[in-house]
Amino acid sequence: MTATARRGHGEGSVYRDAANGTWVGAISLGWRPDGSRIRRKVTGRTKTEVREKLKKLQAEADAGLKTSASYTLSKAADDWAAEALDGLADKTVRSHVDLLRPVTMLIGQVPLRDLTAQDVRRTLNKLAQTRSTRTMASTHNVLVRAIRHAEANDHVGRNVAAFVKPPQGKTGRPSRAMNAAEAAALLVAARDHPRLGAYVILSLTTGIRTEEARALRWDHVDLDGDPDARTPVPPNIAVWRSVRLHGDTKTEKSRRTLALPQNAVTALREHRKWQTEARLAAGPLWQDTGLVFTTSVGTPLDASHVRRDFRALCKKAGIEGVWAPRELRHTFVSVMSVSGVAVEEIARLAGHASSRTTETIYRHELRPVITTGADVMDKIFTAAEREG
Repeated sequence: MTATARRGHGEGSVYRDAANGTWVGAISLGWRPDGSRIRRKVTGRTKTEVREKLKKLQAEADAGLKTSASYTLSKAADDWAAEALDGLADKTVRSHVDLLRPVTMLIGQVPLRDLTAQDVRRTLNKLAQTRSTRTMASTHNVLVRAIRHAEANDHVGRNVAAFVKPPQGKTGRPSRAMNAAEAAALLVAARDHPRLGAYVILSLTTGIRTEEARALRWDHVDLDGDPDARTPVPPNIAVWRSVRLHGDTKTEKSRRTLALPQNAVTALREHRKWQTEARLAAGPLWQDTGLVFTTSVGTPLDASHVRRDFRALCKKAGIEGVWAPRELRHTFVSVMSVSGVAVEEIARLAGHASSRTTETIYRHELRPVITTGADVMDKIFTAAEREG
């Protein structure tokens, strides 16, 4: 009679479950504080598969990992949002959670220890069919961060999402710029809008970002300037804030003081009268935020408010198509460029870190000055050859 070989340390026991037609493995991973044994089971179609799973469990236990079949990707995402994002703005936390929600709806119930790179790749590819490339990159980023948090807390041995490249999504609509006639028509239509007219005129004539306009305060607006100063100071605005976290501008060079065109000065003065009347009408409901652009009760404008009223203004001005407020900035760059303003000066006005940023982001709006020299030389020498 042949002696049965003893199992080695960590191999556990493997047996056939005839009722279900599967193999079952069981392994002891230590003891609980109450003295009971920690015993884990795995199943598989073959004995070899089960033994490999048992080896993995033992390796995780030896590495101090606390993996569990009940610790799912959804649980990891919830823990990350509650623990790792503490201290961030509520809006930022919501945006991160919203990015992860489509992923957890598809594979959230998968135990994190069983999640594979293939699971992640298939899920992201499916989402990419209806989402932009930028959204997919952001979704992949927060997924990697959520699993990294679980990895740091010993809930999983490796971050499988880090091995996956975010897929290309749908191509988004590129930003556009209005032509001079459309911009002029919009300025005329904006003069009669009580709440958003000055917002549109200011954005179009100074090129400030929508996030900067919404955060502009009256104490950063000087509608008189100081014409009698040794170096005359024109009416101006100090672009020092935005609606970003902590109120900071996008970059350090985004903090700038801009002279105001006369039509912007006029629009802001009219807007201040409207706001004074709105304050009196609101009475005790008015909230004194100090902001230039507000609702009828003084609260900050939401992006959706701006977007809705702006599109109505475009329609009133007879401008075809669907336009976004951010395209006022593109229009400003285009008008400046067509008027012969150097790209370096446009970059300074727009608050870009360098003219390269301006050329990269607004290349469709910039006048193609690179070809000017060749065009002129062709005309000169073609004419000279004809005369010769």
